[in-house]
Amino acid sequence: SFLKNVAHSVLMIVVFIAALQKIGVPTTSVLAIVGAAGLAIGLALKDSLSNIASGVMLITLRPFRVGDYVQAAGLEGTIEEVRIFQTRLRTSDNRAIVLPNSMITTAPILNFTANPQRRVDIVVGVDYDDDLGKARETLMALARANPRVVPEPPPAVKVDALTDSGVNIVLHAWVKTPNYADVRSELTEAVRMRSMGKGLGISFPQRNLHVFHHNADGTPLGEIAAKSLDDVDKR
Repeated sequence: SFLKNVAHSVLMIVVFIAALQKIGVPTTSVLAIVGAAGLAIGLALKDSLSNIASGVMLITLRPFRVGDYVQAAGLEGTIEEVRIFQTRLRTSDNRAIVLPNSMITTAPILNFTANPQRRVDIVVGVDYDDDLGKARETLMALARANPRVVPEPPPAVKVDALTDSGVNIVLHAWVKTPNYADVRSELTEAVRMRSMGKGLGISFPQRNLHVFHHNADGTPLGEIAAKSLDDVDKR
């Protein structure tokens, strides 16, 4: 569609000049006028011309194709069309995004569907008292039980970080790119539903609060209360 739009614009100009020549209008002077006007218009529309040049770069370099899911200029969506001035994306919740081509070529482009396989990363926090070996075996079993996890590269479980609440371990599982979202959801649900009691006591943030009450002179209220009770007993 991009090449069609460019060809249509060029042909309109050529046909217009040819028609003028056919009716006897001197095209040399017309071309001179068009050239001078083109210079002025080019200076006025430099941003638009930048979009055109960026569109040509997108078509030539092909960082993505129609149907790819990408992140461009900080926005994510599926590529629907690359036009002369802009590129149209569709978000996962069916919103339309229209991006000027110059914004795309001047920012990093992240193509999620460029390769046939993607890696799913599931981060799980386990207690410090849990058996990491057993936790690793549990996660590996969940990955192997999913029919859409590919055998090569094989799944793996790695220790990621030691946090305040527990140990973070990560399950790496490779899947075909179209299955990424579904498998990620399935593995996350499986960790929650089928791993409890199998070496995975999933940790959560905890805090211990120690509350101290003091009198105006700094004496703890507990000591004041105890002294008062002693005085009552003596009486």
